[in-house]
Amino acid sequence: MVDGFSTKKNRLHQRLSALVYPSGVDVSSFVLRFLSARLRQRGWELGTWWRRLSPGRQALLTLAHLRNGHPYAQIAAGFGIGTTTAYRYVAEAVELLAALAPTLAEAGRTATTKAFVLLAGPLLPIDRIAADRPFYSGKHKKHKMNVQVLADPSGPLLWASSALPGAVHDVRAAREHSIIAALADAGITCWADQGYRGAGATVRVPHWARWENLSTGRNAVNRSQVNIPALVEQAVATLKSWRLLRKLRCSTTRITSLVQAVLTLHSASSDR
Repeated sequence: MVDGFSTKKNRLHQRLSALVYPSGVDVSSFVLRFLSARLRQRGWELGTWWRRLSPGRQALLTLAHLRNGHPYAQIAAGFGIGTTTAYRYVAEAVELLAALAPTLAEAGRTATTKAFVLLAGPLLPIDRIAADRPFYSGKHKKHKMNVQVLADPSGPLLWASSALPGAVHDVRAAREHSIIAALADAGITCWADQGYRGAGATVRVPHWARWENLSTGRNAVNRSQVNIPALVEQAVATLKSWRLLRKLRCSTTRITSLVQAVLTLHSASSDR
């Protein structure tokens, strides 16, 4: 009786796990066409004439994973392919997109046409155990990865760095990525939050006083910068609108490629 019950239960679980449902992806059709064209070109270069999914379907699969954060098993069932195949298709598209992401030098040239740029260091949550101390953010009391981004004041992201452990402070991360030096060399004014105090050069942060009130002049400067935090948060929200980045469950070695892939898609959509 027990064996028979277990068999019936397993069969029911298999039937339930095979259910699929339609789901929307809130990205523009231009982004889909952009990625499809790149995948098609790569297919011609590699000579892969036949695949389970066309370039357009592979692009849609990748966007569903990045934008909606759907796990591989879920999107694999929706597209009628195996989980391993879904992983391989997404990994291929992500690596292709990451290679197209703008470099810091390219972002610097774009930034010279702006009145100023924004610097922010969003922390991306990751799935780690308590023993992984280098990834633990003391400020947020969670395991995260530190990513530095440069953004246009009007919202579009210009550049994103490779990911560092969440325990790394923002100003240290900016120095390690040579962001401060690059901005200074190009003479680009940059606004940032208090996490970049002491950066110097062309990085501007609100005045801060711990034991005494600010002077009238410094208060006036801070009031003139009152909208800067909102602009920085807008830039961070743009990155995290790709729901996969809200809770990363992959290896930390893949996070940089995922962020760069998202940046490429965002840049393509902004430049159309």
